[in-house]
This record gives sequence, C-alpha cells and structure tokens, in this order.
Amino acid sequence: MSNTDALIEAAKARRTIYQLGKNSPVPDSKIEELVNEAILHIPSSFNTQSTRLVVLLHAEHDRLWDIVIETFVQLVKSGVVPEAVWKNQTLPKLQGMKNAVGTILFYEDPAHIKPFSEKFATYKEQFQPWAEHSNAMHQYFLWTALQSLGFGANLQHYNPLIDTPVAKQWDIPSDWRLIAQLVFGSPEGEAGDKDQKPIEERVKIFGKL
Repeated sequence: MSNTDALIEAAKARRTIYQLGKNSPVPDSKIEELVNEAILHIPSSFNTQSTRLVVLLHAEHDRLWDIVIETFVQLVKSGVVPEAVWKNQTLPKLQGMKNAVGTILFYEDPAHIKPFSEKFATYKEQFQPWAEHSNAMHQYFLWTALQSLGFGANLQHYNPLIDTPVAKQWDIPSDWRLIAQLVFGSPEGEAGDKDQKPIEERVKIFGKL
C-alpha cells in the first residue's frame, strides 16, 4: 500500500466512537510522541504557532469529567438544564466520557496572534479564524493518529461552560481560549451510520484532462 493509500484508509477509519474504555493499546509515551509531532508539524498561518495542547491521562482525565459533571449539576440546580434531560441524556453521556483513557484539550493563545494582526493590518480580522483553522488541523491529525493506534475517539465542545474550573485545576493561563476536547479510549462499540451528501454537490473540478 502506498503512503497515499494508507492516508486515505486512515481518514476512512477515523469515526466518532462514544463507547470507550480504559484499555490503552499503547504506552503513554506513544501518546506524548503523537502530541509532540502534531505541535511541531501542523502548519499555521504566518507560522503563528498559537495552538496549545493540554493532555490529561488516567486520573487527570477522570478529574476533568468530574469537573464537567459538577458544572452540569449546578446548571440543573439553577434550572438551566431540566432534571429529566440531565438524568436520562447528559449524565450518561458524561459518564461515558469519563470511562475513556484520556482527553486532549485544544487551546488558542491569543498573545501569539495579536502581533501578526497588528503588523499585517490588511488581514487583521482574519488571524483569529486562521488560527482556528490550524487548531482544527491539530484536532484532525490527533484524532486520526489515535484511531490508527487502536483507540476510539470523539470530539466534544463543553467550552465555555468548563473554561474557568478547568483553567483553575491545571493552572492554565486565563487568556488561553478553549476550543475543543478530544476524548479517546479503547473502542467498546461501533461508529454509527454516516449519511453522505452527493460528491457532485460538494466538489467542483475545472480543467481536468
């Protein structure tokens, strides 16, 4: 199989898996290696390098999802989240996240974006979305790479609800913006069906010989 074919197969294999367990197929050092490779080699516009990654494994991962659960308990008490929804939907989902091996938190550090937006005034309003494009590439790379190692994973977005307690727990700079949370663990279930819209509605090619 060529490198291109292997890349395509890895892309096909990357799916959302919610049923996760704590049986890691690789040592923690391999996860660390993947994260380091992502931070070194994923591109960013104007080479801003503003993406920040926080990796929480095992007990630290469990603590994260305890924090999410505690946050929602307060929302239920205040009436923001209906109790029936909490008990029947949200709590089981969050407990499923806690059952995994780890979570990667994806942040953006605005201090590394601001100088470029000031220097290149024409593109001032574009640097933040460009940074988020790079952040998304980090998410995709790590999701696909973890899947190739034998993990299942799913991407969550509990920000901004959890931003403050998470920053306090792990001493994360207050100006970092939390973008997403990638949860990963041993796959204990299958991905759901995925409907695809017609390719011809989504791709246009001009000049093909």
